[in-house]
Amino acid sequence: MVLRPAMQDIANWLKAVGLGEYAQRFADNAIDLSVLRDLTEQDLKDPGILLGHRRKIRRAIAELDGVAPAPTETATEPVLREGAERRHLTVMICDLVGSTALAARLDPEDMRAVIDAYHAACARITRTHDGFLAQLRGDGILAYFGYPRAHEDDAERSVRAGLDIIAAVTRLKTPAPEPLAVRIGIATGVVVVGDLRGENALREHGVGDTPNLAARVQALAEPGTIVVAASTRRLLGDLFYLRDLGLHEVKGIAEPVAAWAVEGVSDSESRFEAVRVAGLTDLIGREDEIDFLLERQRLAWKGEGQIVLISGEPGIGKSRLAAALAERIAGEPYTRLRYQCSPYHTNSALRPFIAQLERVAGFKADDTSEQRLDKLEALLAMGASQVQAVAPLFAALLRGAERQWRIPFAERDRQQRGKKRRYSLDL
Repeated sequence: MVLRPAMQDIANWLKAVGLGEYAQRFADNAIDLSVLRDLTEQDLKDPGILLGHRRKIRRAIAELDGVAPAPTETATEPVLREGAERRHLTVMICDLVGSTALAARLDPEDMRAVIDAYHAACARITRTHDGFLAQLRGDGILAYFGYPRAHEDDAERSVRAGLDIIAAVTRLKTPAPEPLAVRIGIATGVVVVGDLRGENALREHGVGDTPNLAARVQALAEPGTIVVAASTRRLLGDLFYLRDLGLHEVKGIAEPVAAWAVEGVSDSESRFEAVRVAGLTDLIGREDEIDFLLERQRLAWKGEGQIVLISGEPGIGKSRLAAALAERIAGEPYTRLRYQCSPYHTNSALRPFIAQLERVAGFKADDTSEQRLDKLEALLAMGASQVQAVAPLFAALLRGAERQWRIPFAERDRQQRGKKRRYSLDL
């Protein structure tokens, strides 16, 4: 398929938003960048574009101009304000490693394919974590977390997005002779963001020290790693394994900059406690609620089963109240099972159970498939006399290769005694 220059531009844009399969349909209907902003819901529906993809296209069009799409019966997108605004953001800057040398080795069309694949992966992952892709320029991207929609965990979202980008870029199949790698820098602070000139031309750009700081710590990162500034480090608590890189003199900033390298997601049992490493403040004004919970606890321990639902708006202290109850009964003999949902695993209904099982089994991020299998078998052997009957179920839950687990354990042991296992548990 050979596209005219205008059509090639729209094809590249569609690839960047992860919908490159619609390039030919846009070309068949003479839709290029000059008319993109005029498209209506019906215009996108007529060529047979799926509903979910129409929503993605409308969001991406909105980001071009910084204005929300026209509301529909299902639209929930935040409306971007006219003019610039002062926002507290977490800024992520990502850079493709060795792009200059790569461009010298590759044909220009091949290099364009590399950049397109890289941009598309970054755009998809940024939006998955509800970030805002402010710039796609050459071998770098600039993303905001906290604009236009703010979350209480924007710093965490940025780091998780960065880890996903590192993994995704490494797996990309491109004309490049070696796997791609990126460096990522993250900083948090006040940014003036929006339509900075009143001409809708720079609406996605921001002004402030934070983007500069993110760029400086990004320069400290090794290929395939994330480095965060102190402003982000304070918000992450113990949610991630972080390695202190010390203080660094960087260009354009008078004071030495403290930096930390992200080495992975921690196995913390409680996100609430992980982000509050300095400890909890006293609970004030909740005596009635605590007394109610303690009464339910006493009834439950007498054999009268109880279920208590604590609900309310984010930030009013639900997790703090549950933590206070745990503090009150800390001296009593009991077993606490804690299952936490996560906005990062909405496609896995059983993720809370999987996470709890991984913690109990003692899985580590750098465990091999063999080590994880050994830990799973040891855990199941503690409570099940017939390990071979239950292991396939737990292996499937842990996203292992179910086909390999269909070999009964006894048969496997007879076939493979003294040999390497023929199955694996890749998580």
